[in-house]
Amino acid sequence: MKHSLLIGLSFLFLAFSCTESDTTYINTVTGPISLDSMGLTLVHEHVLVDFIGADSVSPDRYNQEEVIAKVLPYLLEVKKYGVRTIFECTPSFLAKDPVLLKKLSEQSGIQFITNTGLYGTQNGKFLPEYAFTETAEALSERWVEVFRNRIEGTGIKPGFIKISVNEDSPLGEMDAKLVRAAGLTYKATGLKIYSHTGTWSTAKQEVEILQNMGVDPSAFVWVHAQAEQDFQNYEKAAELGVWISLDGIGWSLDEYVDRLLFAKENGFLANVLISHDAGWYDPAKPDGGDFVPFTNIFEKLMPALNSKGFQEADWKMLLEENPKRAFRNE
Repeated sequence: MKHSLLIGLSFLFLAFSCTESDTTYINTVTGPISLDSMGLTLVHEHVLVDFIGADSVSPDRYNQEEVIAKVLPYLLEVKKYGVRTIFECTPSFLAKDPVLLKKLSEQSGIQFITNTGLYGTQNGKFLPEYAFTETAEALSERWVEVFRNRIEGTGIKPGFIKISVNEDSPLGEMDAKLVRAAGLTYKATGLKIYSHTGTWSTAKQEVEILQNMGVDPSAFVWVHAQAEQDFQNYEKAAELGVWISLDGIGWSLDEYVDRLLFAKENGFLANVLISHDAGWYDPAKPDGGDFVPFTNIFEKLMPALNSKGFQEADWKMLLEENPKRAFRNE
């Protein structure tokens, strides 16, 4: 009883002492935690995604309990490998469901972190109508409000910003607006920016927009960087301080072995994040469709890279130290 009371008082102290300037905590769906308690972290996974589009997406399209029954065994499976924290990257208007994540967190013991922002890829299919008419400043005000006063009706705060852009050069007007909105939100809240991107030619344009706003590139996570074919561009990104996220390991393996070996051999493994981009329950498919497990890193990638010289310290860096550093404002 005394132990439970102390835990409760400690949590209350953390919750009330956290301010927008704090750099030592991050919001999970069950409340703030210290960055040091993130432990082994998967930085890009999905529990539920609905691709029907912003004009039709609705929680009425799925049953939470059915999703839990489908997903929970996969979470318990990956928990056996020591995973303590998962960044759930389903964006707004693609069935982001913080309450579902809270239930899964309570039943699995895994700490989930959700997001704010908007997803601009596929030429705006997943954008609400207001995104086309509002300024970057107005969009940012919405995202900052969510951070300060919690995601509507849930009592849950986001732990990062999730946007996406189309692969265009120059970057399209809408995409550039989303990047500017993310930059403004970061400056107001400290929330780091995940951008579903692809190649460096596009990511570089996003970084330049942020730099012109006075945002350091270390606030930017280049999502789906595995799409880049010129490995020299990884070095350019790392020199700027960009976080290079190789997230798709749930779907393939060989390309990640080559990229991670290059990162280690060229001294920028400390700028790399890895995850599966796996899952997920899809309401459009019978029984949610086929679910890709969150285990390829542990069952396939580790043996492949260990045979080529990777050591325990490398994995600790990639899965524990780098996620913690990426979300600390330094």
